[in-house]
Amino acid sequence: MEPTHILLLMAAYFALLLLVARWSAAGGDNQTFFTGNRQSPWYVVSFGMIGASLSGVTFISVPGWVESSGLAYMQMVLGYVVGYALIAFVLLPLYYRENSTTIYGFLNARYGRAAHATGAWFFILSRWVGASFRLYLVAAVLQTLVFDPLGYPFWSTVLLTLALIWLYTYRGGIRSVIFTDTLQTFAMLGALVLAIYFVHGALKEMDTDAAYAQLDTRWFYFDVQDGRNFWKQFLGGIFITLAMTGLDQDMMQKNLTCRTLKESQRNMLTLSGVLIVVNALFLFLGVLLTVYAQTMGMDVHGDALFPAVAVSEGLPAIVGLLFVLGLIAAAYSSADSALTALTTSFCVDILRVERKSEEEATQTRRWVHVGMTLAVAALIIVARPFVDASIIKNIFTAAGYTYGPLLGLFFYGLAMKGNPKSSWMIPVAAVISPLLTFGLSKWIPVQFGYTFGFELILVNGALMTLCLALMPKQAMD
Repeated sequence: MEPTHILLLMAAYFALLLLVARWSAAGGDNQTFFTGNRQSPWYVVSFGMIGASLSGVTFISVPGWVESSGLAYMQMVLGYVVGYALIAFVLLPLYYRENSTTIYGFLNARYGRAAHATGAWFFILSRWVGASFRLYLVAAVLQTLVFDPLGYPFWSTVLLTLALIWLYTYRGGIRSVIFTDTLQTFAMLGALVLAIYFVHGALKEMDTDAAYAQLDTRWFYFDVQDGRNFWKQFLGGIFITLAMTGLDQDMMQKNLTCRTLKESQRNMLTLSGVLIVVNALFLFLGVLLTVYAQTMGMDVHGDALFPAVAVSEGLPAIVGLLFVLGLIAAAYSSADSALTALTTSFCVDILRVERKSEEEATQTRRWVHVGMTLAVAALIIVARPFVDASIIKNIFTAAGYTYGPLLGLFFYGLAMKGNPKSSWMIPVAAVISPLLTFGLSKWIPVQFGYTFGFELILVNGALMTLCLALMPKQAMD
Protein backbone atom coordinates (compact mmCIF):
# COMPACT_ATOMS: atom_id res chain seq x y z
CA MET A 1 0.00 0.00 0.00
CA GLU A 2 1.62 3.23 -1.17
CA PRO A 3 1.67 6.32 1.10
CA THR A 4 0.35 8.43 -1.78
CA HIS A 5 -2.75 6.23 -2.00
CA ILE A 6 -3.46 6.85 1.68
CA LEU A 7 -2.95 10.61 1.23
CA LEU A 8 -5.41 10.65 -1.66
CA LEU A 9 -7.94 8.74 0.45
CA MET A 10 -7.47 11.20 3.33
CA ALA A 11 -7.87 14.17 0.99
CA ALA A 12 -11.09 12.83 -0.54
CA TYR A 13 -12.53 11.93 2.86
CA PHE A 14 -11.67 15.32 4.34
CA ALA A 15 -13.18 17.16 1.35
CA LEU A 16 -16.45 15.32 1.98
CA LEU A 17 -16.33 16.19 5.67
CA LEU A 18 -15.73 19.84 4.86
CA LEU A 19 -18.74 19.96 2.54
CA VAL A 20 -21.00 18.47 5.23
CA ALA A 21 -19.60 20.86 7.84
CA ARG A 22 -20.13 23.96 5.67
CA TRP A 23 -23.71 22.94 4.94
CA SER A 24 -24.54 22.26 8.59
CA ALA A 25 -22.87 25.45 9.88
CA ALA A 26 -24.70 27.84 7.54
CA GLY A 27 -26.07 30.83 9.48
CA GLY A 28 -24.66 29.57 12.77
CA ASP A 29 -23.88 31.67 15.87
CA ASN A 30 -22.52 30.94 19.36
CA GLN A 31 -25.62 29.00 20.36
CA THR A 32 -25.23 26.91 17.22
CA PHE A 33 -21.63 26.17 18.24
CA PHE A 34 -22.47 25.39 21.89
CA THR A 35 -25.92 23.75 21.74
CA GLY A 36 -26.82 23.19 18.07
CA ASN A 37 -29.85 25.42 18.83
CA ARG A 38 -31.32 22.28 20.46
CA GLN A 39 -32.84 21.16 17.17
CA SER A 40 -30.94 17.93 16.32
CA PRO A 41 -32.97 14.83 15.33
CA TRP A 42 -32.36 12.17 18.01
CA TYR A 43 -31.67 9.37 15.52
CA VAL A 44 -28.94 11.43 13.83
CA VAL A 45 -27.36 12.15 17.22
CA SER A 46 -27.58 8.48 18.22
CA PHE A 47 -25.94 7.17 15.06
CA GLY A 48 -23.18 9.78 15.18
CA MET A 49 -22.46 9.03 18.84
CA ILE A 50 -21.51 5.46 17.97
CA GLY A 51 -18.33 6.68 16.33
CA ALA A 52 -17.64 9.25 19.05
CA SER A 53 -18.10 6.64 21.78
CA LEU A 54 -15.74 4.19 20.16
CA SER A 55 -12.92 6.41 18.81
CA GLY A 56 -9.75 5.35 17.04
CA VAL A 57 -8.55 3.70 20.25
CA THR A 58 -11.41 1.19 20.17
CA PHE A 59 -10.81 0.62 16.47
CA ILE A 60 -7.23 -0.50 17.17
CA SER A 61 -6.97 -1.39 20.86
CA VAL A 62 -10.05 -3.60 21.35
CA PRO A 63 -9.05 -6.07 18.58
CA GLY A 64 -5.47 -5.93 19.83
CA TRP A 65 -6.60 -6.66 23.39
CA VAL A 66 -8.08 -10.07 22.51
CA GLU A 67 -4.75 -11.91 22.56
CA SER A 68 -3.97 -10.91 26.18
CA SER A 69 -7.49 -10.53 27.64
CA GLY A 70 -9.69 -12.82 25.58
CA LEU A 71 -13.23 -11.51 25.20
CA ALA A 72 -13.33 -10.05 28.72
CA TYR A 73 -13.98 -6.56 27.38
CA MET A 74 -17.60 -7.57 26.77
CA GLN A 75 -18.04 -7.67 30.56
CA MET A 76 -17.34 -3.92 30.59
CA VAL A 77 -19.70 -3.39 27.66
CA LEU A 78 -22.53 -5.01 29.68
CA GLY A 79 -21.71 -2.53 32.43
CA TYR A 80 -21.95 0.27 29.87
CA VAL A 81 -25.57 -0.70 29.17
CA VAL A 82 -26.52 -0.23 32.84
CA GLY A 83 -24.58 3.03 32.91
CA TYR A 84 -26.42 4.36 29.86
CA ALA A 85 -29.78 3.53 31.46
CA LEU A 86 -28.81 5.47 34.60
CA ILE A 87 -27.75 8.42 32.45
CA ALA A 88 -31.05 8.34 30.57
CA PHE A 89 -33.32 8.26 33.62
CA VAL A 90 -31.27 10.04 36.31
CA LEU A 91 -28.87 12.53 34.75
CA LEU A 92 -30.63 13.63 31.56
CA PRO A 93 -33.80 14.81 33.39
CA LEU A 94 -31.53 16.84 35.67
CA TYR A 95 -29.69 18.47 32.77
CA TYR A 96 -32.86 19.34 30.89
CA ARG A 97 -34.39 20.79 34.05
CA GLU A 98 -31.34 23.03 34.62
CA ASN A 99 -31.41 24.12 30.94
CA SER A 100 -27.80 25.35 31.10
CA THR A 101 -25.34 25.43 28.21
CA THR A 102 -23.02 22.93 29.92
CA ILE A 103 -23.85 20.12 32.33
CA TYR A 104 -21.71 21.70 35.03
CA GLY A 105 -24.34 24.38 35.52
CA PHE A 106 -25.90 21.89 37.95
CA LEU A 107 -22.84 22.17 40.19
CA ASN A 108 -23.22 25.94 40.25
CA ALA A 109 -26.89 25.69 41.22
CA ARG A 110 -26.22 23.01 43.83
CA TYR A 111 -22.96 24.15 45.47
CA GLY A 112 -21.94 27.52 44.04
CA ARG A 113 -19.22 28.91 41.81
CA ALA A 114 -16.28 27.02 43.37
CA ALA A 115 -17.81 23.62 42.65
CA HIS A 116 -18.87 24.76 39.17
CA ALA A 117 -15.29 25.76 38.30
CA THR A 118 -13.89 22.60 39.94
CA GLY A 119 -16.14 20.34 37.87
CA ALA A 120 -15.28 22.20 34.67
CA TRP A 121 -11.53 22.08 35.32
CA PHE A 122 -11.61 18.34 36.06
CA PHE A 123 -13.55 17.75 32.85
CA ILE A 124 -11.08 19.87 30.88
CA LEU A 125 -8.15 17.96 32.36
CA SER A 126 -9.86 14.59 31.75
CA ARG A 127 -10.89 15.27 28.20
CA TRP A 128 -7.59 16.94 27.31
CA VAL A 129 -5.70 13.83 28.40
CA GLY A 130 -8.24 11.40 26.90
CA ALA A 131 -8.48 13.17 23.54
CA SER A 132 -4.70 13.43 23.32
CA PHE A 133 -4.20 9.71 24.01
CA ARG A 134 -6.80 8.81 21.42
CA LEU A 135 -5.31 11.02 18.74
CA TYR A 136 -1.78 9.95 19.60
CA LEU A 137 -2.56 6.42 18.49
CA VAL A 138 -3.95 7.59 15.15
CA ALA A 139 -1.06 9.98 14.53
CA ALA A 140 1.46 7.23 15.35
CA VAL A 141 -0.14 4.83 12.85
CA LEU A 142 -0.31 7.48 10.11
CA GLN A 143 3.31 8.37 10.85
CA THR A 144 4.40 4.77 10.30
CA LEU A 145 2.29 4.14 7.19
CA VAL A 146 2.50 7.52 5.45
CA PHE A 147 4.73 10.23 6.82
CA ASP A 148 7.86 8.27 7.79
CA PRO A 149 8.23 6.97 4.20
CA LEU A 150 7.75 10.54 2.96
CA GLY A 151 10.29 11.94 5.42
CA TYR A 152 7.99 14.12 7.55
CA PRO A 153 8.50 14.36 11.35
CA PHE A 154 5.91 13.21 13.90
CA TRP A 155 5.04 16.72 15.08
CA SER A 156 3.97 17.70 11.55
CA THR A 157 1.62 14.68 11.42
CA VAL A 158 0.02 15.75 14.70
CA LEU A 159 -0.41 19.37 13.61
CA LEU A 160 -1.86 18.36 10.24
CA THR A 161 -4.37 15.99 11.85
CA LEU A 162 -5.57 18.61 14.33
CA ALA A 163 -5.59 21.41 11.78
CA LEU A 164 -7.98 19.42 9.60
CA ILE A 165 -10.29 18.80 12.56
CA TRP A 166 -10.19 22.47 13.57
CA LEU A 167 -10.99 23.54 10.01
CA TYR A 168 -14.34 21.76 9.80
CA THR A 169 -15.48 22.53 13.37
CA TYR A 170 -14.40 26.15 13.96
CA ARG A 171 -17.61 27.64 12.56
CA GLY A 172 -20.46 25.26 13.34
CA GLY A 173 -19.12 23.59 16.49
CA ILE A 174 -21.44 20.94 17.88
CA ARG A 175 -23.93 21.46 15.03
CA SER A 176 -21.27 20.46 12.48
CA VAL A 177 -20.06 17.61 14.69
CA ILE A 178 -23.55 16.05 14.86
CA PHE A 179 -23.72 15.70 11.07
CA THR A 180 -20.06 14.97 10.28
CA ASP A 181 -20.07 12.24 12.95
CA THR A 182 -22.95 10.55 11.15
CA LEU A 183 -20.82 10.30 8.02
CA GLN A 184 -17.82 9.15 10.04
CA THR A 185 -19.74 6.44 11.91
CA PHE A 186 -20.97 5.08 8.60
CA ALA A 187 -17.40 4.99 7.27
CA MET A 188 -16.04 3.34 10.41
CA LEU A 189 -18.70 0.62 10.60
CA GLY A 190 -18.40 -0.06 6.89
CA ALA A 191 -14.65 -0.47 7.25
CA LEU A 192 -15.14 -2.78 10.26
CA VAL A 193 -17.58 -5.11 8.50
CA LEU A 194 -15.55 -5.27 5.30
CA ALA A 195 -12.32 -5.93 7.21
CA ILE A 196 -14.01 -8.88 8.96
CA TYR A 197 -15.19 -10.17 5.57
CA PHE A 198 -11.75 -10.06 3.93
CA VAL A 199 -9.76 -11.43 6.90
CA HIS A 200 -12.27 -14.23 7.45
CA GLY A 201 -12.07 -15.07 3.76
CA ALA A 202 -8.28 -15.28 3.93
CA LEU A 203 -8.40 -17.60 6.96
CA LYS A 204 -10.55 -20.11 5.08
CA GLU A 205 -7.50 -20.94 2.95
CA MET A 206 -5.24 -21.59 5.97
CA ASP A 207 -4.73 -24.27 8.61
CA THR A 208 -5.80 -22.31 11.70
CA ASP A 209 -6.58 -25.09 14.20
CA ALA A 210 -3.39 -24.56 16.25
CA ALA A 211 -3.90 -20.79 16.46
CA TYR A 212 -7.53 -21.12 17.56
CA ALA A 213 -6.54 -23.71 20.19
CA GLN A 214 -4.08 -21.28 21.81
CA LEU A 215 -6.59 -18.43 22.01
CA ASP A 216 -8.55 -17.75 25.20
CA THR A 217 -12.11 -17.03 24.03
CA ARG A 218 -13.91 -16.98 27.37
CA TRP A 219 -16.47 -14.21 27.88
CA PHE A 220 -16.50 -14.21 31.69
CA TYR A 221 -13.82 -14.42 34.39
CA PHE A 222 -14.62 -14.88 38.07
CA ASP A 223 -11.18 -15.16 39.70
CA VAL A 224 -11.07 -12.30 42.21
CA GLN A 225 -7.30 -11.92 41.81
CA ASP A 226 -7.64 -11.48 38.05
CA GLY A 227 -7.98 -7.94 36.72
CA ARG A 228 -10.50 -9.40 34.24
CA ASN A 229 -12.85 -10.51 37.04
CA PHE A 230 -16.46 -10.07 35.95
CA TRP A 231 -17.54 -7.81 38.82
CA LYS A 232 -14.48 -5.59 38.49
CA GLN A 233 -15.13 -5.15 34.79
CA PHE A 234 -18.91 -4.88 35.05
CA LEU A 235 -18.90 -2.32 37.88
CA GLY A 236 -16.02 -0.51 36.23
CA GLY A 237 -18.09 -0.34 33.02
CA ILE A 238 -21.08 1.16 34.85
CA PHE A 239 -19.13 3.88 36.60
CA ILE A 240 -16.80 4.62 33.69
CA THR A 241 -19.92 5.19 31.57
CA LEU A 242 -21.52 7.39 34.22
CA ALA A 243 -18.35 9.45 34.49
CA MET A 244 -16.92 9.45 30.96
CA THR A 245 -20.32 9.86 29.29
CA GLY A 246 -22.89 11.08 31.80
CA LEU A 247 -20.62 13.58 33.58
CA ASP A 248 -18.65 14.50 30.47
CA GLN A 249 -19.55 17.65 28.57
CA ASP A 250 -18.18 16.12 25.37
CA MET A 251 -20.72 13.28 25.24
CA MET A 252 -23.61 15.10 26.91
CA GLN A 253 -23.28 18.14 24.64
CA LYS A 254 -24.56 16.00 21.79
CA ASN A 255 -27.48 14.67 23.84
CA LEU A 256 -28.51 18.17 24.86
CA THR A 257 -28.88 19.20 21.23
CA CYS A 258 -31.96 16.96 20.99
CA ARG A 259 -35.31 18.73 20.95
CA THR A 260 -36.81 17.13 24.07
CA LEU A 261 -35.86 15.01 27.08
CA LYS A 262 -37.73 11.99 25.69
CA GLU A 263 -35.83 12.17 22.41
CA SER A 264 -32.54 12.43 24.29
CA GLN A 265 -33.43 9.38 26.41
CA ARG A 266 -34.41 7.46 23.29
CA ASN A 267 -31.03 8.35 21.80
CA MET A 268 -29.17 7.06 24.86
CA LEU A 269 -31.01 3.74 25.07
CA THR A 270 -30.68 3.09 21.34
CA LEU A 271 -26.97 3.83 21.53
CA SER A 272 -26.43 1.35 24.38
CA GLY A 273 -28.06 -1.47 22.41
CA VAL A 274 -26.13 -0.77 19.22
CA LEU A 275 -22.81 -0.59 21.08
CA ILE A 276 -23.21 -4.19 22.29
CA VAL A 277 -23.35 -5.38 18.68
CA VAL A 278 -20.55 -3.11 17.48
CA ASN A 279 -18.17 -4.05 20.30
CA ALA A 280 -18.92 -7.74 19.71
CA LEU A 281 -17.88 -7.20 16.08
CA PHE A 282 -14.63 -5.57 17.19
CA LEU A 283 -13.88 -8.52 19.46
CA PHE A 284 -14.68 -10.97 16.65
CA LEU A 285 -12.31 -9.02 14.41
CA GLY A 286 -9.70 -9.28 17.18
CA VAL A 287 -10.04 -13.07 17.18
CA LEU A 288 -9.59 -13.20 13.40
CA LEU A 289 -6.59 -10.85 13.44
CA THR A 290 -4.89 -12.78 16.26
CA VAL A 291 -5.39 -16.12 14.51
CA TYR A 292 -4.18 -14.66 11.21
CA ALA A 293 -1.01 -13.21 12.79
CA GLN A 294 -0.16 -16.43 14.64
CA THR A 295 -0.81 -18.60 11.60
CA MET A 296 1.39 -16.37 9.43
CA GLY A 297 4.13 -16.24 12.09
CA MET A 298 3.83 -12.46 12.58
CA ASP A 299 5.37 -11.22 15.83
CA VAL A 300 2.90 -8.37 16.46
CA HIS A 301 0.81 -7.76 19.54
CA GLY A 302 -1.53 -5.25 21.17
CA ASP A 303 -2.16 -1.98 19.33
CA ALA A 304 0.30 -2.99 16.57
CA LEU A 305 -1.80 -6.03 15.56
CA PHE A 306 -4.53 -4.51 13.36
CA PRO A 307 -2.22 -2.11 11.45
CA ALA A 308 0.35 -4.86 10.78
CA VAL A 309 -2.18 -7.42 9.56
CA ALA A 310 -4.13 -4.87 7.49
CA VAL A 311 -1.10 -3.94 5.40
CA SER A 312 0.42 -7.43 5.23
CA GLU A 313 1.09 -8.97 1.83
CA GLY A 314 -1.24 -11.90 2.45
CA LEU A 315 -4.36 -9.71 2.31
CA PRO A 316 -5.78 -7.61 -0.54
CA ALA A 317 -4.64 -3.96 -0.61
CA ILE A 318 -8.26 -2.91 0.00
CA VAL A 319 -7.95 -4.15 3.61
CA GLY A 320 -5.18 -1.64 4.32
CA LEU A 321 -7.20 1.19 2.80
CA LEU A 322 -10.28 0.16 4.79
CA PHE A 323 -8.18 0.14 7.95
CA VAL A 324 -6.94 3.68 7.33
CA LEU A 325 -10.42 4.91 6.43
CA GLY A 326 -11.98 3.35 9.53
CA LEU A 327 -9.20 4.62 11.77
CA ILE A 328 -9.45 8.19 10.51
CA ALA A 329 -13.25 8.14 10.74
CA ALA A 330 -13.19 6.82 14.31
CA ALA A 331 -10.47 9.24 15.38
CA TYR A 332 -12.04 12.32 13.83
CA SER A 333 -15.50 11.53 15.24
CA SER A 334 -14.02 11.44 18.73
CA ALA A 335 -11.57 14.32 18.44
CA ASP A 336 -13.88 16.83 16.77
CA SER A 337 -16.44 16.63 19.56
CA ALA A 338 -13.68 16.70 22.20
CA LEU A 339 -12.27 19.96 20.86
CA THR A 340 -15.76 21.42 20.64
CA ALA A 341 -16.63 20.38 24.20
CA LEU A 342 -13.32 21.65 25.60
CA THR A 343 -13.94 24.98 23.90
CA THR A 344 -17.53 25.13 25.14
CA SER A 345 -16.69 24.29 28.75
CA PHE A 346 -13.75 26.70 28.95
CA CYS A 347 -15.76 29.53 27.38
CA VAL A 348 -18.98 28.99 29.35
CA ASP A 349 -17.84 27.51 32.67
CA ILE A 350 -14.49 29.26 33.16
CA LEU A 351 -14.62 32.49 31.11
CA ARG A 352 -18.43 32.87 31.36
CA VAL A 353 -18.78 34.25 27.83
CA GLU A 354 -22.57 34.20 28.05
CA ARG A 355 -22.24 37.47 29.98
CA LYS A 356 -20.46 39.10 27.03
CA SER A 357 -21.84 40.57 23.84
CA GLU A 358 -22.30 38.23 20.89
CA GLU A 359 -19.30 39.72 19.09
CA GLU A 360 -17.00 39.48 22.13
CA ALA A 361 -18.17 35.94 22.87
CA THR A 362 -17.51 34.88 19.26
CA GLN A 363 -13.98 36.27 19.31
CA THR A 364 -13.26 34.58 22.64
CA ARG A 365 -14.67 31.27 21.43
CA ARG A 366 -12.50 31.31 18.31
CA TRP A 367 -9.29 31.97 20.24
CA VAL A 368 -10.13 29.32 22.82
CA HIS A 369 -10.81 26.82 20.03
CA VAL A 370 -7.35 27.47 18.59
CA GLY A 371 -5.79 27.24 22.06
CA MET A 372 -7.44 23.89 22.83
CA THR A 373 -6.29 22.49 19.49
CA LEU A 374 -2.68 23.51 20.20
CA ALA A 375 -2.90 22.16 23.78
CA VAL A 376 -3.91 18.71 22.52
CA ALA A 377 -1.13 18.81 19.91
CA ALA A 378 1.45 19.74 22.54
CA LEU A 379 0.46 16.89 24.88
CA ILE A 380 0.58 14.30 22.09
CA ILE A 381 4.06 15.38 21.03
CA VAL A 382 5.45 15.62 24.57
CA ALA A 383 3.87 12.34 25.78
CA ARG A 384 5.02 10.20 22.86
CA PRO A 385 8.07 8.66 24.62
CA PHE A 386 6.01 7.70 27.70
CA VAL A 387 2.95 6.00 26.17
CA ASP A 388 2.96 2.19 26.37
CA ALA A 389 1.48 -0.39 24.03
CA SER A 390 -2.09 -0.47 25.36
CA ILE A 391 -3.65 2.97 24.92
CA ILE A 392 -7.15 1.91 25.93
CA LYS A 393 -5.88 0.68 29.29
CA ASN A 394 -4.09 4.01 29.82
CA ILE A 395 -7.27 5.93 29.08
CA PHE A 396 -9.45 3.96 31.50
CA THR A 397 -6.77 4.10 34.20
CA ALA A 398 -6.41 7.88 33.84
CA ALA A 399 -10.21 8.22 33.91
CA GLY A 400 -10.29 6.49 37.28
CA TYR A 401 -8.32 9.39 38.74
CA THR A 402 -9.64 12.40 36.83
CA TYR A 403 -13.36 11.55 36.62
CA GLY A 404 -13.66 10.21 40.18
CA PRO A 405 -14.09 13.68 41.78
CA LEU A 406 -16.83 14.50 39.26
CA LEU A 407 -18.60 11.27 40.16
CA GLY A 408 -18.46 12.17 43.86
CA LEU A 409 -19.60 15.76 43.30
CA PHE A 410 -22.66 14.77 41.29
CA PHE A 411 -23.57 11.82 43.52
CA TYR A 412 -23.40 13.89 46.70
CA GLY A 413 -25.33 16.71 45.04
CA LEU A 414 -28.13 14.34 44.04
CA ALA A 415 -28.30 12.14 47.14
CA MET A 416 -27.26 14.29 50.10
CA LYS A 417 -28.25 17.53 51.74
CA GLY A 418 -26.22 20.49 52.95
CA ASN A 419 -23.23 22.36 51.53
CA PRO A 420 -19.74 22.87 52.96
CA LYS A 421 -19.46 26.11 54.94
CA SER A 422 -16.33 27.13 53.04
CA SER A 423 -16.40 26.84 49.24
CA TRP A 424 -12.61 26.35 49.05
CA MET A 425 -13.05 22.91 50.64
CA ILE A 426 -14.63 21.49 47.46
CA PRO A 427 -11.62 21.93 45.12
CA VAL A 428 -9.32 20.74 47.93
CA ALA A 429 -11.38 17.56 48.31
CA ALA A 430 -11.31 17.08 44.53
CA VAL A 431 -7.50 16.98 44.71
CA ILE A 432 -7.29 14.86 47.86
CA SER A 433 -9.58 12.04 46.64
CA PRO A 434 -7.43 11.04 43.61
CA LEU A 435 -4.29 11.17 45.79
CA LEU A 436 -5.92 8.87 48.36
CA THR A 437 -7.10 6.59 45.56
CA PHE A 438 -3.58 6.32 44.19
CA GLY A 439 -2.27 5.51 47.66
CA LEU A 440 -4.87 2.79 48.17
CA SER A 441 -4.13 1.30 44.73
CA LYS A 442 -0.53 0.77 45.87
CA TRP A 443 -1.16 -0.21 49.50
CA ILE A 444 -4.06 -2.68 49.26
CA PRO A 445 -2.37 -5.12 46.83
CA VAL A 446 0.61 -5.35 49.20
CA GLN A 447 -1.46 -5.75 52.36
CA PHE A 448 -4.38 -7.85 51.12
CA GLY A 449 -3.36 -9.23 47.73
CA TYR A 450 -6.31 -7.52 45.97
CA THR A 451 -5.45 -5.87 42.66
CA PHE A 452 -7.67 -3.05 41.45
CA GLY A 453 -9.05 -3.04 37.93
CA PHE A 454 -11.19 -0.37 36.32
CA GLU A 455 -13.41 -0.24 39.43
CA LEU A 456 -10.82 2.24 40.75
CA ILE A 457 -13.11 5.05 39.57
CA LEU A 458 -15.75 3.83 42.05
CA VAL A 459 -13.22 4.04 44.90
CA ASN A 460 -12.26 7.57 43.85
CA GLY A 461 -15.89 8.69 43.63
CA ALA A 462 -16.66 7.17 47.03
CA LEU A 463 -13.70 8.97 48.62
CA MET A 464 -14.83 12.28 47.10
CA THR A 465 -18.34 11.71 48.46
CA LEU A 466 -16.90 10.88 51.88
CA CYS A 467 -14.79 14.05 51.87
CA LEU A 468 -17.88 16.13 51.10
CA ALA A 469 -19.94 14.32 53.76
CA LEU A 470 -17.32 14.98 56.48
CA MET A 471 -17.08 18.71 55.82
CA PRO A 472 -18.82 21.15 58.23
CA LYS A 473 -22.18 22.04 56.72
CA GLN A 474 -24.27 25.13 56.30
CA ALA A 475 -28.02 25.07 55.81
CA MET A 476 -29.21 24.99 52.20
CA ASP A 477 -31.33 27.88 50.93
